[in-house]
Amino acid sequence: MANDEKAMLGQERMETALDHEYSEAEERRFGSPELIASALSAVWIVFVAVFFLVIPTEEGSGGFDPFTFVMILTAVFMPVALIWVGASAAKSTRIIRAETSRLQSSVDAMRSAYVQGQQTITNVSNVAVEKKLDEIANAQRQTETALEALRASSGFAPELPANLKSALPRGQVVPDGQPSLALGTPAEALEQPISVEDFIRAIHFPESEDDQLGFNALRVALRDPGVAGLVRSAQDVLTLLSEDGIYMDDLIPDRARPEIWRRFAKGERGGVVADLGGVRDRSSLALAAGRMKQDPIFRDAVHHFLRKFDKTLSEFAEVASDSDMAALAETRTARAFMLLGRVSGTFD
Repeated sequence: MANDEKAMLGQERMETALDHEYSEAEERRFGSPELIASALSAVWIVFVAVFFLVIPTEEGSGGFDPFTFVMILTAVFMPVALIWVGASAAKSTRIIRAETSRLQSSVDAMRSAYVQGQQTITNVSNVAVEKKLDEIANAQRQTETALEALRASSGFAPELPANLKSALPRGQVVPDGQPSLALGTPAEALEQPISVEDFIRAIHFPESEDDQLGFNALRVALRDPGVAGLVRSAQDVLTLLSEDGIYMDDLIPDRARPEIWRRFAKGERGGVVADLGGVRDRSSLALAAGRMKQDPIFRDAVHHFLRKFDKTLSEFAEVASDSDMAALAETRTARAFMLLGRVSGTFD
């Protein structure tokens, strides 16, 4: 990374020096406006010389007249001055156009480099997240295996503490592909349900590689069948949005009251839930809307994410308090939902 930064810095200095040399060369160059101005000046001087040499002066004039002399000088040199003023203006216009063209090229190059750099950072971050999750899973595998064996042998499902409320209500429905255990105990009952705190922290995703709590919450969320689908779909759309330089940390949406979130979770649509589309960043809205129209993969990922968030939100609202709903609205996943929901017309 240090070498890349040095290379970019050296390239910027070289481009600055070249631009400076180019500007000076442009100013010194004798271009077409100067040639035209020189030709017109020469024609005018010849014309004036012919006028004074060929046309005879009136005899009997009374001596030197200063006023007449000044008027003659003005008549002779004023057109020449006007010609060179026009030539200077034309040259300045040409230099400004060239500078504008180079500036636009520099801005396009900087934007392209920024987007490529952000994509590289995102890829490195994803690899670091996966590696961290693998390390955590390997470190706790033996303990979890022993606990699961103990639960399966005793048929006992421990109760959660009062301050560790489940984020999603647990029914008696067995997830697809998981057979029921003996005595009617579902396989899901042997897993500790994700808490509200872990759920909110998981859908916000870890802040950095050192966010141990965030990685633990994400690991728990990926093991919960009711939350894993939302986490994966959110990660997909966040990665796709980052390709266009759209990051949830840069968005500051208008906050909607918890009751608006609850009304949306109950299935209400239209103007009563329009406050959920609180993202006002025009650039992000335009980029997301344009990609929705042009990229079918992005469009499918967005619709899948919106369905997952809608379903999970309806379940979460049953057990969440108003403070829990407010905390959920501040997560990166909720901000992506507000942005994409407004672009796709979910709140209309």
